[in-house]
Amino acid sequence: MKIKRQKQAKKTISFYKYNFSFREPFQILIDGTFCQAALKNKIQIKEQMPKYLMGEVRKCAHLKNPVPASECLLSMLEETNPHHYFVATQDHAVTAGLKKIPGVPLLYIILNTIVLDKPSQTSLNHVQAVQLGELVTPAQQQSIRSLKEEQGIKDGERRGKKRKRKQSNPNPLSCLKKKKKGGPTPSLKKTEPGEKRKRSRHKRRKAAGGDDTAASNT
Repeated sequence: MKIKRQKQAKKTISFYKYNFSFREPFQILIDGTFCQAALKNKIQIKEQMPKYLMGEVRKCAHLKNPVPASECLLSMLEETNPHHYFVATQDHAVTAGLKKIPGVPLLYIILNTIVLDKPSQTSLNHVQAVQLGELVTPAQQQSIRSLKEEQGIKDGERRGKKRKRKQSNPNPLSCLKKKKKGGPTPSLKKTEPGEKRKRSRHKRRKAAGGDDTAASNT
């Protein structure tokens, strides 16, 4: 029975490693109900938990200002369990609520044994949706956030930014002074109505003897 339980635990851990990027040493959140069950069944949590999961117990941030266990766990896990916490609890109401969050491994105690629960249906559905390309894994979401921070892009901001045009040097040919064009050609003088146009006189041609030719009357 022990060997079978260990095989099932390894299979479940592999599921979370492959699909939700869990890495050793695992971080485990333990509430008061789990501690009471461990004390009742004489289980040394600090000794047995690392052997079972190769993990370490993580303290919450509510030591100075205590809050209910359910509120504490939900605040640590957020919406997608980005820090990859295991949760150890005996509270059935808390367990039911945590099973609605994908990628949350649950631990509980049966008699004298710590048991790792099988992946919830929500986790199985999430993995199937990712494989079909309908969702993005938490690891991919974190990578996208990191890239956006590096590029200085905020959520909701358009990726494409208009590039400012560089100021180019003026064309040297455009700096040359333009040549002045010749003055306007004089317009032809128009003849007024009733005025006769002057006929141009032609010089008389001289004869071969050098005298001017003229008509004689007999």
